[in-house]
Amino acid sequence: MKTFDVAIAGGGVIGGATALELARAGLRVGVFDRQQPGQEASWASAGILSPAPESPGMIAMVPLGKASLSLYPDFVAQVEEISGQSTGFRPKGTLEALFSKDTREELSTIIALHHGLGLQAEPLRPEDARELEPALSEEVEAAVLRPNEASIDNRSLMNAVLEAARRSGAEIFPGSGVKAIWREGNRCAGFQLQNEKVEAKWTIVAAGCFSETIEGVAKYAPVTPAKGQMVALRADDVEIQRVLWSDKIYLVPRNDGRILAGATVEHVGFDKRTTAGGIQKILSAAIELAPDLANARIEETWAGLRPDSPDHLPILGPTDVDGLVMATGHFRSGILLTPITARLIRQWITEQRVSEDWSRFSPLRFQSAGAEAAQHALD
Repeated sequence: MKTFDVAIAGGGVIGGATALELARAGLRVGVFDRQQPGQEASWASAGILSPAPESPGMIAMVPLGKASLSLYPDFVAQVEEISGQSTGFRPKGTLEALFSKDTREELSTIIALHHGLGLQAEPLRPEDARELEPALSEEVEAAVLRPNEASIDNRSLMNAVLEAARRSGAEIFPGSGVKAIWREGNRCAGFQLQNEKVEAKWTIVAAGCFSETIEGVAKYAPVTPAKGQMVALRADDVEIQRVLWSDKIYLVPRNDGRILAGATVEHVGFDKRTTAGGIQKILSAAIELAPDLANARIEETWAGLRPDSPDHLPILGPTDVDGLVMATGHFRSGILLTPITARLIRQWITEQRVSEDWSRFSPLRFQSAGAEAAQHALD
C-alpha cells in the first residue's frame, strides 16, 4: 500500500500547484490522475488572469481573485526557476471593448463597479483604444483598460508546475484514477484506486469536473462539466498585445504569435466535441472585435470541460470528515485561482489556519442549502 502525508486526486494545475506547495513544505505528496496529468480543463483554458466579475454572482470571488493575481509574479518566478521551463506569463493588461449605443452609461457603470471592488479600470475613447490596440474594430464605441490584469500560456504553465512538483519531491501517478474516498468512521484514511488503496493523513480532491464521480465526494463537491469550445488563430498582419474582451468573445495573444479565441459555455455533460455552431459563434464574434482576423489561419480547435458548481463559485477547504479537503469547482477561474488555492490548502494542512477568508467557498455550504430546501418542502 502506498502511504503519503498528503494524497491528491487530480493532476491538473490546481492539484499540481498544491503538490508543489506541500512538497516544498517538507511533506510526502502523491498525485493521482486517471490519465496523463494536466489534460483536462488546465490544458483547454485560455489562461486569462482577471479578477473582474463576469456577473453579479461572481462578485463574491473578487477578493480571492485579487489575492491570487497579486501572487502570480512570484508564483511564476518560482515555478520557472524550479522547473527550468517558461510559462508564457504576459502581464500586459486587458482591454474591454464596448459596442453598445448606450456606451456612456455602460462605461460609467463598469468603471464604478470596478473601482468599488478595488480593481483598477480606466475609461478610454475609441480612438485611444485603437491607438493601444490597432486591430480593434472601427465600430467600438468606447473601451475599458484594466492594466493590472495578465494572461499566461496555461499549457506551458501546466507542464512547468508538474515538473516543479516532481523536482520538489512530489510523486505523480498517471493512469491511476481515484474511485472512492476511504473512510474509517469520521476520518478519511486516503482513497481507493482501481486495485489498491492509498493511505494518507490528508486527502485532497482536486479532480475538476470529475470530482463528483469519486464515491463519497458528491455531497461536498457537486460539480458538473461546462464545455468551452476554443479556436487558435494565426494572422501575420494582426498584432494584439493585451487580452481583448467584448460581451461575446475574448482574444488572448500568445508569445508564439497565436491568438486564442473563445469560449462557449455549454452544459452538455462530458461531451468534448467541437461543433460547427460553436466554432462559427466564436469566429464571427472574433472578426467583429478585430476585423482583420477574417484572413487568419485556423491552427487548432478544441473543447474543454470546466468544473462548475451550483453557485459557480469555487469549492475550497475542509469537510466534516477529518482529513478530507476539497479544491475544485473553479469554473472559469481555475488558472487565475491556482496560486491562492495552493497556498490556502498548504496553510490549512500545515498550520490549520488560512490567510484569506474562504468560508464563502466551504464544501459544507451545499449540505446546508440542501437542508434548507428540505425544510421548505416540509413547510
